[in-house]
Amino acid sequence: MKTIVWFRNDLRLHDHPALHEAATCGQVVPIYIVPETKTPTASDWWISESLEHLKEQLEKLGAPLVILQGEPALVLTEFAFRHGADSLFFNGQVDPISRREETSLLEAEGLSGIDIRRFEPNMLLDPSILKTGAGHPYKVFGAFWKSLQQQTIPWPLPVPTSLTSWIDSDATSILLEETDLRSSIKWDTSLQEAWTPGEFASFNQWVHFKDNGINSYVRRRDFPAIDGTSRLSGYLASGNMSIRALWHAVRRAQSEGEVPQPEPFLRQLAWREFAYYQLMHFPDITERPLRSEFLQFAWREDPEGLLAWKEGRTGFPLVDAGMRELWSTGTIHNRVRMVVASFLIKHLLIDWRIGAEWFRETLVDYDVANNTLGWQWVAGSGFDAAPYFRIFNPTAQSKKFDADGTYIRKWVPELATLPKPFIHEPHLAPEDVLTEAGVLIDKTYPSPIVDHSTARTRALDAYAFIKGKKEGSS
Repeated sequence: MKTIVWFRNDLRLHDHPALHEAATCGQVVPIYIVPETKTPTASDWWISESLEHLKEQLEKLGAPLVILQGEPALVLTEFAFRHGADSLFFNGQVDPISRREETSLLEAEGLSGIDIRRFEPNMLLDPSILKTGAGHPYKVFGAFWKSLQQQTIPWPLPVPTSLTSWIDSDATSILLEETDLRSSIKWDTSLQEAWTPGEFASFNQWVHFKDNGINSYVRRRDFPAIDGTSRLSGYLASGNMSIRALWHAVRRAQSEGEVPQPEPFLRQLAWREFAYYQLMHFPDITERPLRSEFLQFAWREDPEGLLAWKEGRTGFPLVDAGMRELWSTGTIHNRVRMVVASFLIKHLLIDWRIGAEWFRETLVDYDVANNTLGWQWVAGSGFDAAPYFRIFNPTAQSKKFDADGTYIRKWVPELATLPKPFIHEPHLAPEDVLTEAGVLIDKTYPSPIVDHSTARTRALDAYAFIKGKKEGSS
């Protein structure tokens, strides 16, 4: 059998159901399709780097990667017809765009005589398995997590020992440099300094985390100045790493006595699963709040505030440090991620979807499911979300989780020499302290663009309005 394996955000060889099955059926041509027109994003940089790594590994196995560009159903139909493919295998995805691509592929007339198989997405379980007692999707994470723990997570599949292709890939593939993935990403140099994408790098990062971080994960994960998180999100988002492989690696480390208490980290993997699960069952959550009353929320138009937030010049040092870390490295510490999202939504009253779009452009670990669930959680508009009236005080968060200002000093260097008591609120520092530190408020560093207490009251009033409308209409 001559099988096309369509690679997507599953850029790995281990636990790749479509590739594993194709390898047992005969000859294989791996294909990756770049969208025809696309504004490059930080995650595209990660994907392009991962593709280089994947190309090398597939060539060693005997089936070089073919890179094409265009609309997947059309590209795959033409390729299958031209090269006489018998079958087409791919791993599914849960986001709406990918699911529409899959539907178009399954309905393509030119592929009517070809064996097309969709395999499971990069999830712990088939999302149709977990249901409430009434047969409905879970909307509360606690119940979802309890149910998930009662399931048996399938073992990851091995890497094929060899592959055989039936075409000359050099005659069909385009150069990666010719695609939109490599065009004009303004910040790719700093990304290269911060990250090494690819399947092998994902294994190395797991080992580093296992040996140096997982046992102190609960104590350290909320402090952005230290290496307390797994830093595996980019590898999971791109499919460099299988979530099942990671889950079983944690369990194996537990059985060998290396990880005595794995549940806190496994619980975070379950949150990722919950995000995918929500997107699968409620595909419009990327555009619509899950709680209908938020459809009436009076979001503000604030172009200047939005730009200040994006550029990290809000006058709140922790917020600014996080947004500058995001631009420079393509990621942002999870605690700070919640703080900056809360600031945009509740201090500035800017629609969470605008923030979600900025993260889509700038995150190397961008994942539509995780990103959407995170923003709806902070906004209070999702299932099992934080209450809207929980409004992070960015200064209090800064003092609690970056007490010495180490994180702020790294990412907001104009404040680096301010002494500890004033690093969190530079606008309140005495003039002589500012002068000695070389800080000029509103010249080298801005005053806060909003007053926290005033913004908090405004946000609560806006929430009370939609809450009142809901109660009045019931």
